[in-house]
Amino acid sequence: MAQQPAALLAEDEAVLRDELRSHLATMWPELRIVGEASNGLEALRLLERVTPDVFFLDIEMPGMTGLEVARQVAGRCHVVFVTAYNAHAVAAFEQGAIDYVLKPYTIERLALAVGRLRQRLGTNPASLDHLLRELARVVPARNYLRWINASKGQDVSLITVDEVLYFQSDTKYTRVVTAEGEALIRRPLKELQEELDPACFWPIHRSTIVNANAIAGVTRDFRGRVLVKLKARDEKLVVSETHTHLFKIM
Repeated sequence: MAQQPAALLAEDEAVLRDELRSHLATMWPELRIVGEASNGLEALRLLERVTPDVFFLDIEMPGMTGLEVARQVAGRCHVVFVTAYNAHAVAAFEQGAIDYVLKPYTIERLALAVGRLRQRLGTNPASLDHLLRELARVVPARNYLRWINASKGQDVSLITVDEVLYFQSDTKYTRVVTAEGEALIRRPLKELQEELDPACFWPIHRSTIVNANAIAGVTRDFRGRVLVKLKARDEKLVVSETHTHLFKIM
């Protein structure tokens, strides 16, 4: 008996994610949903843990966009982009072999995508390179956080994010650590993460986000944990097990 195809769903709106799952269960009952993500970072972590046949990927998600996640797919599975955009974005899809579904979902369009996916299973996934270049031109660019106001004692300092080595949760505050010292902001780390450029700021622990440009290297402690070494500070930052994949190439 052939193995049932597996799928990942990445959609930041819970209601639409539930709707997509429900429609797929009706249209493609043998399809197994092996993971769901509500933002781009979760989607990327899922992709490291499971190997899906199909990936339904929302273009606009917090933390990391679907386009940024798609760059990591690299022919590993068939992708269906979920998008609220039409006109120019749809024109880009029509040129290639990558399918799309517009939000809000219509039964007819989703059924068409499912039919095409069924036909493509067992074939090599189409290259995303051309489509991603086209979509990058027509999808509005994300405006990431560039500077923050942080408290140092009684003073408030303006710190550009490029100066930040890492952010770390500290009870009700978040520590902002630079080469020159530390400051505090009254914002939760999770909220801050959604405004940072994921290409530069990597979550390495549930309490720590590091600036990739500030990393000098990695090492392991006597317990086998991965530790990040910084270029401009002596302390080492613990990497949780779920984030060690970020350093496999180092």
